[in-house]
Amino acid sequence: MLATTRHDSILEIRLDRPPVNALDPELVSALRNAFVQAPAEGARAIVLSGRTGLFSGGLDVPALLQLDRAGMTLFWQSFIGLLAAIGRCPVPVVAAITGHSPAGGAVLSLYCDYRVMARGNYRIGLNEVQVGLAVPETIQYALKRLVGPHRAERLMVAGAMLESEEALKVGFVDELADVDFVVARALEWCRAHLALPHEALSETRRMARRDLHEELYRAEKTAVDPFLDRWFSDESQSVLRALVAKLKTK
Repeated sequence: MLATTRHDSILEIRLDRPPVNALDPELVSALRNAFVQAPAEGARAIVLSGRTGLFSGGLDVPALLQLDRAGMTLFWQSFIGLLAAIGRCPVPVVAAITGHSPAGGAVLSLYCDYRVMARGNYRIGLNEVQVGLAVPETIQYALKRLVGPHRAERLMVAGAMLESEEALKVGFVDELADVDFVVARALEWCRAHLALPHEALSETRRMARRDLHEELYRAEKTAVDPFLDRWFSDESQSVLRALVAKLKTK
């Protein structure tokens, strides 16, 4: 489900849930715990990676459709907790986006400090509208913080999936690398920053990310009912179940 590799003081956390690293309740919980534990166990930076060609396929829709409202409540609270663990992590976090990264996979990267994506015919984006879901406010905030309000609005409303070059152009990701070198480049970024004076780096980073921290605190305190109402709406359930049925035929 997760594989970890130590690169000196940098911890690589690799999503390892075949076939597409889909985010189900167990993986979300494990990933959240890994981010909480890593700094306490001496990691000075974290690289979050996936398998070659695919970072994460997003939420595990077939599994989540089996949950009742109480189960989805617990899952969504856990997912927001994961985003908070990434966004408020006391050490720098780099997303090594090793391939396609739709929806939930893209969301994880938004809360990292830096994003290195595989160059080539790989896509990333918040395509929730295309599958019958609205993008929650806290995720909208994170994307607006990266690419600006107007561009974020256009991308989210269309449910756009961007190829890597376009993602770099609009600021969705910070740089590109050949697919086999994405993790290596993420590690280089970490090492360069860890070579800087530690206290100055940490304090500047804390101040620069304060707005994101505050938004995450707000999200943790917000009732989950609006998201659940949308998830269990007739439209969302119809579109999601049609998507699952289509996937089963492939």
